[in-house]
Amino acid sequence: MSGDRVVVGYTATDAGADALALGARLGAALGTSVHVVVVLPSAQGNVSIPSDASYDRLVEDTARGWLRDALAPFPGIRGHVRYAADVSDGLVAAAEEFGAGVLVIGTGGGGPRGRHRLGTTAEELVHSAPVPVALAPEGARTVDAAVGLPRITTAIGTRPGADVLLDTAVSVARRSHAPVRLLSLAGVDLPGRVDAGLTRLAGQAHAQEVLDTVRSSLPAEIAAEAVVGTGSDIEDAVSRLDWLPGEIALVGSSRLAQPRRLFLGSTAGRILRALPVPMIVVPRTSEASS
Repeated sequence: MSGDRVVVGYTATDAGADALALGARLGAALGTSVHVVVVLPSAQGNVSIPSDASYDRLVEDTARGWLRDALAPFPGIRGHVRYAADVSDGLVAAAEEFGAGVLVIGTGGGGPRGRHRLGTTAEELVHSAPVPVALAPEGARTVDAAVGLPRITTAIGTRPGADVLLDTAVSVARRSHAPVRLLSLAGVDLPGRVDAGLTRLAGQAHAQEVLDTVRSSLPAEIAAEAVVGTGSDIEDAVSRLDWLPGEIALVGSSRLAQPRRLFLGSTAGRILRALPVPMIVVPRTSEASS
């Protein structure tokens, strides 16, 4: 999240309100500006959309009304209407236009309260976006803005791309003054023939090694800790952890991702299903990590 701004993809729904609330909290915590974008369908090349100037004005005026009402409680946050053939394409273009360090979208979509349910746009973005994508779960709009970012939990692994994730966690912690919790899921959900106890010990050793590295990169006043998840599977391990209201979880993009693009891997997807807090998926940023 090295960019300077937060871009929020907004719709006049509860999921849109969740995204806006999370985006506002991130902007305040990181000390940066927030841009809220409604993407409307472009009539170009789309025969299902009437090519009538009065209709276009009505649709845009309606969208601007949505933004005006939604942003009323958030002074200083700017709203924008953009057109694109596809919502995800429009949000990626907006992220590039405004120099986004993170793109925020809602994932409630009728899922259980406090949980994620990826719709079409979210699914496309977590498999293609060139910037970190923050997923706001159902109910994120109810979190008190005053809590800020009380903690950053980072799911660490030993595969390529971990350095990028840790750099992001350290950057966010420095800017938000939030403590860091490193989460290792080594030893969870292993085949029966694997000695889970030995693997867990290895995971604890690795987590401690990463913790020492992170501590050396953080100001002394920012706390850092490492935990090793335990449970019958990844979902169970994630659900057993304590999660603070307003906390965020960072995960890295899959090794299958192209450089500078996201690809939500199977482990991250399973974490997401059990996660009661926002998740930020961080893309790999160099050929060396492939």
